[in-house]
Amino acid sequence: MSMLKIAVLDLNEGVKNEGMRCIREILERVQSTQYKELSWQEFEVRQSMQIPSLEFDVYISSGGPGSPLESKNTPWENAYFNWLDGITRWNNDPSNPNKKYVFLICHSFQLACRFFEIAEVIKRKSTSFGVFPINMLKHSGNPDPLFNGLQDPFYGVDSRDYQVVQPDKKKVHDMGGEILCIEKERPHIPLERAVMAIRFNPYMVGTQFHPEADAAGMSMYLMQDEKKKNVIENYGQEKWESMIKHLNDPDKICLTNSQILPNFLLQAIADLNNPHSLS
Repeated sequence: MSMLKIAVLDLNEGVKNEGMRCIREILERVQSTQYKELSWQEFEVRQSMQIPSLEFDVYISSGGPGSPLESKNTPWENAYFNWLDGITRWNNDPSNPNKKYVFLICHSFQLACRFFEIAEVIKRKSTSFGVFPINMLKHSGNPDPLFNGLQDPFYGVDSRDYQVVQPDKKKVHDMGGEILCIEKERPHIPLERAVMAIRFNPYMVGTQFHPEADAAGMSMYLMQDEKKKNVIENYGQEKWESMIKHLNDPDKICLTNSQILPNFLLQAIADLNNPHSLS
């Protein structure tokens, strides 16, 4: 393999957001500093029902607004699930040495958990919005390579009204996957901690949080008068100040942004250049 072809699936339904900008900037950064032979194409899934073919090597599927439950049986979700099914069949076929690598973010992650029927996706009692610690789960004594370069706990940007809970650990294991990390521990709250990342199989991984979020962009976003007012009205002055503080900490969001998606991409590049390494 020389040129790495990436498909970026945009699930934002035309809503202006920071996530797509952050994904583009990470791809540009990897291209300029670590792997020049890299190209990407974007697909608008929910409004235009654009679904990439299987000609790509890597797929990054974004977060998005709205409910991951109310889209059941809609044309766009059916098309999206057909794509997930096609990717899974391709990767399960031993005659295909070059596997397809997939990264699913937030809304996409919730949809995949529904598609594979490996966990419950439910509405939260309240919106989770902010910068929060996330606890890794170690397997064979080590965290997943996705988290190379991060401390435990690490920090992620969270923005969601829904959550993934009650994972079927046996089903995940039978798929060749693992639960990678969970919500911060809250001893004073008698609620199950949500699943924050799952490796569905060696080639597909998803996160409930936003690993693409960058500190500078998020800070500028939250400093806008309208956004600042909205956060303070909905979550309080303390929450806004806490987010700004965490965003400016080089060991928190800056570190997460610099590691997780780049780790995924570099692992995919290494494996695709040595297609028998995972067989």
